[in-house]
Amino acid sequence: MRNSPPCDALPDERLRLIATSYRRLTGKDLVVAQDADTLRQALWEAPRAIVAHGIENDPIFFYGNRLALQLFEMDFATFVRLPSRCSAEPVEQAARTRLLERVTRQGYVDDYCGVRITASGKRFMIAAATVWNLRDEAGDYGGQAATFSDSRKL
Repeated sequence: MRNSPPCDALPDERLRLIATSYRRLTGKDLVVAQDADTLRQALWEAPRAIVAHGIENDPIFFYGNRLALQLFEMDFATFVRLPSRCSAEPVEQAARTRLLERVTRQGYVDDYCGVRITASGKRFMIAAATVWNLRDEAGDYGGQAATFSDSRKL
């Protein structure tokens, strides 16, 4: 697993979208960064997992930071090919769908907890997760993102 963020794997605009959408909706900074390079590094090294998926019919993750990749036991290239629904076991997917519908309606939630699954099939619980819509300054929808720091293996 890499100790530095993938340099060219993700356009700076998508990273800014993660951070600015969070700020706009919650009134808080996800990370502190002054420019594209420090934003890339701050997101990557954040002390909490950060993931984001796009707007495909079956949304695919386009970002996972270092901690998220460790939790899901994947490298970046594998993670960004994963449909986000596959981060939850089939039995958990109905609850995940309800969560994402709630986020779509409200803009964000900051009280989510649920079970996720690693690449090797281990289960872990996330709690106190914030999940938010990704919207640019014009209001165009770009997907959803989540961050959490509380997790434990089951």
